[in-house]
Amino acid sequence: MNGRKQVAIIGGGIAGLTAAYYLQKEINEKHLPYDVRLLEASDHLGGKIRTVRKDGFTIERGPDSFLARKKSAARLASEVGLENELVPNGTGQSYILVNNKLHKMPSGSFMGIPTQVRPFLGSGLFSPLGKVRAAGDFIKSKGEAKEDQSLGHFFRRRLGDEVVENLIEPLLSGIYAGNIDNLSLMATFPNFYHLEQKHGSLIKGLNKTMPKKKQTKGAKKPSMFLTLERGLESLVDAIVAQLDEGIVSTGVSVDHIERKEDCYHLLLGNGTGMRADAVIIAAPHHAASKMLSQYDFMEPLRQMPATSVANVAMAFDASAIKKDIDGTGFVVSRNSDYRITACTWTHKKWPHSTPEGKVLLRCYVGKPGDQEVVDLSDEEIQKIVMKDLNKTMNITSEPEFSVITRWRDAMPQYTVGHKQRLQTIHAKMAEALPGVHLAGGSYEGIGLPDCIDQGEAVVQKVIEQLQTK
Repeated sequence: MNGRKQVAIIGGGIAGLTAAYYLQKEINEKHLPYDVRLLEASDHLGGKIRTVRKDGFTIERGPDSFLARKKSAARLASEVGLENELVPNGTGQSYILVNNKLHKMPSGSFMGIPTQVRPFLGSGLFSPLGKVRAAGDFIKSKGEAKEDQSLGHFFRRRLGDEVVENLIEPLLSGIYAGNIDNLSLMATFPNFYHLEQKHGSLIKGLNKTMPKKKQTKGAKKPSMFLTLERGLESLVDAIVAQLDEGIVSTGVSVDHIERKEDCYHLLLGNGTGMRADAVIIAAPHHAASKMLSQYDFMEPLRQMPATSVANVAMAFDASAIKKDIDGTGFVVSRNSDYRITACTWTHKKWPHSTPEGKVLLRCYVGKPGDQEVVDLSDEEIQKIVMKDLNKTMNITSEPEFSVITRWRDAMPQYTVGHKQRLQTIHAKMAEALPGVHLAGGSYEGIGLPDCIDQGEAVVQKVIEQLQTK
């Protein structure tokens, strides 16, 4: 050995690539005696980030954007030379589909929670009784202090079933592709729990803590999301271009990680081995638990559920849309007789993605209780989507082309107790596997900025550990 310490990063999604980028940066700036190697089992880097460019369209097969208020993603894009390619979303009306009718998203709501009374009272999303029940949040006492509870239980207790099922659930399920009655409040939106505990009311708490927006007549809504002009895969390409030659290996899986006296031994899928002084597992939970199958404390990750979704991008000539809708998209209430869960009018939300005179629609299927739809053929899925779209639109021809992407068991479910289980796993790993760390969408946030934050944070943990080794 040359006396240099070896760091293995397992997984070439955005968390792993971020870790490789910032670790290399620290090594170069501080002249650290470390070498980095990133191992990706597939032949594709970027995880769920996949961009297709076809006939002038830019189509995202995975995420299409990231939250602008979470700064790490835009900062990383700027660092790798893409600052001038950041694009804000086009703003416009968004809708919720309930009982075969598109209802405008009530203005002044935050993640489905009303912060203004008038738009909420005027909305056709709720019955008079549902509105009265939601108003009970003002007077209902705060819940007892709990370590965790389900998102659905928490919001139903505060605001009632109608607000949850017709407003909150379609929004939050769209993010996590799961059943909010099973999802953990503390692992997803702990801020709502703290608002209730401090202010006794979600609505009062949001009104006291949210920044006041200056209302300018005729002004456009500020953009909440950012993407990249050439697609999000350009971020992956730019990060990889910054990495030294030889760092990244694709088509190399890790089957097993074993602790030795002074290092770790990685058994690779090709039958060879690799020595490492520190290991960053930036792979999904099911892969991480297999690599460390000899440890009982990984059992919660083996049991952790994941759901499947498919997205369907369809390109049309604008003349094919006889009944258009003035907005950027809609989400679907689970009470509606639809198999799609959401539809984005991508040509309006991201105008740069679509040639002039064309339309690009992107829909999702695969809600809880309808997972089998993901396994249907492309033709069957497209037929289901077109049938659902024509209940609210009038599309007179088949798409010029479609791009259908299936993500099987790809959406990790942060069920109740997730945060506590993860804390236990981290503590056990620190004791039994010092220098082995987890990062990525299965653990502490599924959005791109969340994964980037985890990748960046784990670099500091690795450096601290190696400096004391």
